[in-house]
Amino acid sequence: MNDLPPDLPRLRTLRTWHAMWVERLDIAIAAAEQREAEQRRGQERRPPVPDWMLEVGIGAGKPPVAVHVGGCHMSGKRVRGISRDEARRALADGVQACTHCRADTELGVLE
Repeated sequence: MNDLPPDLPRLRTLRTWHAMWVERLDIAIAAAEQREAEQRRGQERRPPVPDWMLEVGIGAGKPPVAVHVGGCHMSGKRVRGISRDEARRALADGVQACTHCRADTELGVLE
């Protein structure tokens, strides 16, 4: 069973059409490979998650709001990495510990 046309002009038309699609596929594959390579490089170059984070509020002076364990899913966008001593000092100064990651328990500082 032959599903191709028998004449040369239609065969050449089909060949051209399929070559066009192969080229489009090659371009799409190259773009997808580029995106994956960029994502891989981004993940490799991402700085490590800090051990402790301080979440700050909005407004004048940006007062501290909470202390989080590094990587806590409840930390907001306004966080910065801090050292263990800074985290303990913040808790001692009255900054609340996150109720989800329980930074105070992890630091051994209980109220």
